[in-house]
Amino acid sequence: MDILRLIAIIISLSALLAYINIRFIKLPSTIGVMSLSLILSLILLLVAAASPVSDYLKGLLIQIDFSDFVLDFMLGFLLFAGALHTDINKLRKSKAPIITFATIGILLSTFIVATALYFLLPVFYTQVDYIYCLLFGALISPTDPIAVLSILKKAGISESIKAKITGESLFNDGVGVVIFLTLFNIAREGLAEVTAGEVALLLLEEIGGGILLGLLLGFLGFRMMKSIDHYQTEIMITLALVLAGSTIAPLFHFSGALAMVVAGLFIGNIDTDQSMSARTEDYVTKFWEMIDEIMNAVLFVLIGLELLIIPFELSFIYVGLISILIILLARIISLVVPSALFKFKYEFPKNTYLLMTWGGLRGGISIALALSLPANMERNLIVTITYVVVLFSIIVQGLTLEKLVNRLRKESVVGIDKDISATEA
Repeated sequence: MDILRLIAIIISLSALLAYINIRFIKLPSTIGVMSLSLILSLILLLVAAASPVSDYLKGLLIQIDFSDFVLDFMLGFLLFAGALHTDINKLRKSKAPIITFATIGILLSTFIVATALYFLLPVFYTQVDYIYCLLFGALISPTDPIAVLSILKKAGISESIKAKITGESLFNDGVGVVIFLTLFNIAREGLAEVTAGEVALLLLEEIGGGILLGLLLGFLGFRMMKSIDHYQTEIMITLALVLAGSTIAPLFHFSGALAMVVAGLFIGNIDTDQSMSARTEDYVTKFWEMIDEIMNAVLFVLIGLELLIIPFELSFIYVGLISILIILLARIISLVVPSALFKFKYEFPKNTYLLMTWGGLRGGISIALALSLPANMERNLIVTITYVVVLFSIIVQGLTLEKLVNRLRKESVVGIDKDISATEA
């Protein structure tokens, strides 16, 4: 019953903060709700001594198993919603660099961030095992497709660059979760207990199994939706796909994240004449846009409330601020190096990497992965650093991305739309 009360509180607060943002502040929803949830948590911390509300919330929050709630439940909804709204036809022209950035780029960024953090932490905090630094590198390296999409809609970026950024974000998120879970298993079992063969088998199970499960669920959903014309039932089918995939994947050690990405792409890119009427397509799209908004709002409010039970240390903030620079540097290196190796320069005009770096936002999924860590894996440190990075990413990068695009366009340094159109011709 306490969990139901907590859910009621979180959803009510999410609706209230979303209303305040839309009615008065008028920021993009992701930025507005995240900022207000942070302010709310700070207010609760300040009045904690004078009010029993904070202690009551702390008691409820302690009961949540974030690993199950976030990884096995919320993550599936967030990734399916992002994939459903992605036009795969726009990704085909850049499929090679997108796949390369989502694999080699993420691995490169993970090790750069982890190594830098490993040598940085003794200066401000204490020495931390390298495997925990790798966990942080894995969860912070992928860009968040949900955060990216919500900001890019208002940034005025050309459709070509937008497709590259969102496509890469979508796939690197699924790959990033697989890398994170692999490292998590190594950290839990101990490096000495895990062989290279076991790691390879785990990756094969996670990636291969996740893709096959996603294809199977997507195909079953498509066949069921094709045989009827009843939008209420078809929406329920898409909802069931996510819940079924999120339930089945952990049982077989498959990547639920990749399964949801593949299933979402499958359902979202099938010709509507074959599977959905125009009316159904409209309702399904709007339903998942609503789920996307609700899940993001709930996640950010939950993150804000979670700050109530995380021990605060000033040194964590210092490390988080320096990590922002490290992550931005790792991001651009992870784009430029694979591009040089595989000669993608022709497909990426000058300054595209700058836009992909500044527009590669981190969002709720990174924090969700951080919250899923147990306390003995430096959870408090990693959650705090992640929150600082995500806060900067969404508020600073998100609010200035449009200005950066306009500046590049005015200076005609890139000729953004013109150059890219010529490249794709």
